[in-house]
Amino acid sequence: MAVEKMPRVPVREQAPEVRAHNFEEVCLGYNAEEAMAEAARCLNCKKPMCVAGCPVNIQIPDFIQQVKEGNFAEAYKIITNSSALPAVCGRVCPQESQCEGKCIRARIDEPIAIGKLERFVADWAKENNIRPVGAETKNGHKVAIIGAGPAGLTCAGDLAKLGYDVTIFEALHKAGGVLSYGIPEFRLPKDKIVAEEVKNVESMGVKIVTDYVVGKAKTIDALMETEGFEAVFIGSGAGLPMFMGIPGENANGVFSANEYLTRNNLMKAYRDDYDTPIFKAKTAVIVGGGNVAMDAARTALRLGADVHLVYRRSLDELPARKEEVHHAMEEGVQFDVLCNPTEILVDEEGWVKGIRCIRMELGEPDASGRRRPVAIEGSEFEMECDAVIMSLGTSPNPLISSTTIGLDINKKKCIIASEETGQTSKEGVFAGGDAVTGAATVILAMGAGKAAAKGIHEFLSNK
Repeated sequence: MAVEKMPRVPVREQAPEVRAHNFEEVCLGYNAEEAMAEAARCLNCKKPMCVAGCPVNIQIPDFIQQVKEGNFAEAYKIITNSSALPAVCGRVCPQESQCEGKCIRARIDEPIAIGKLERFVADWAKENNIRPVGAETKNGHKVAIIGAGPAGLTCAGDLAKLGYDVTIFEALHKAGGVLSYGIPEFRLPKDKIVAEEVKNVESMGVKIVTDYVVGKAKTIDALMETEGFEAVFIGSGAGLPMFMGIPGENANGVFSANEYLTRNNLMKAYRDDYDTPIFKAKTAVIVGGGNVAMDAARTALRLGADVHLVYRRSLDELPARKEEVHHAMEEGVQFDVLCNPTEILVDEEGWVKGIRCIRMELGEPDASGRRRPVAIEGSEFEMECDAVIMSLGTSPNPLISSTTIGLDINKKKCIIASEETGQTSKEGVFAGGDAVTGAATVILAMGAGKAAAKGIHEFLSNK
């Protein structure tokens, strides 16, 4: 029997000309009526490919069926059986390449708005003061988690449900990791969403210690030998920025996207009631094409800059989410694609005054499968600007690996760990997320934290 076409329920957003001048959330989400209407589009497949496409294996058709029937509390219970951070995932996961990318409905018209439905359920639960709960009794085993980012919070939450005594050690003054310092307020509100998700993890009995730098305050070896932790999960992320190594990169006005976003997000430089120094450029050039580059570009725009994004491949090869690229274009970010910087121009006082680029064309595919950009000889040109923000990726900070005896790393300084269990070369020490893979997505880090929790449980059960 033919399935009737049903258009996807549109999601309300701030108008581009309005949101480009504020840090309020761009997407306004569904209300109950809209969520139930969108849920009614689900085909409730016998073999739901959407579940296979979710790195934390949320039982998507089950929770959507509950939304369809208006049973939002039950929908939240189903989601939180698998995910510790549903309000986050509903906002920042690349659903288009994961769960929604596998949705059978897309063959008929459009995929189900799984992310927006997950966001609605999580927000509804918060508004109704519903939180997940941990185990009723502890099992007597202590586990330490290094880093309160997506991987660490997920691992901690899953272990708490199994009865473990879990403590997270976080280097910064706030928990959340990249959720707090990296993703801007207009995509992921900090007090309204991130802080609440952290409280949900704490409500399961997890203790969070902030301002604690493992590797300096205490090493992992010391935590295990003197503090009684039987297992440790390293979810410390990848916060060490990369640069191009071109002339002028040390000039005043050159920033890593990490520093720029941390000042604005974690330290709230965008707010008048915070005395946080941040350079407000007249013209900013962002170098890169990923989600972090989009975040930096849209942040600089909101801080008053005319913004150019320079990327060495074409628009089709941009690694950022299509939604983020679309929003950036709507807001006025100018995309200078098939260009690559060769030098940052500096004035006599050491400040950025421009950037020199060369035009590129796409050649044969490289190891990633994408066509390799090749410089066009004699095509150099210059752009005036007073700030350059480098968004070229990040690598793990070597502090933990260099202070932990017997912990193997690879050539990229990433910790070597099993993809299935998170087990490292050191007995009782597990790792996952960006510390293992290098910079990736929030949901992949969560999947790694989930796998490690299972690995830790098996390790301690056998021990």
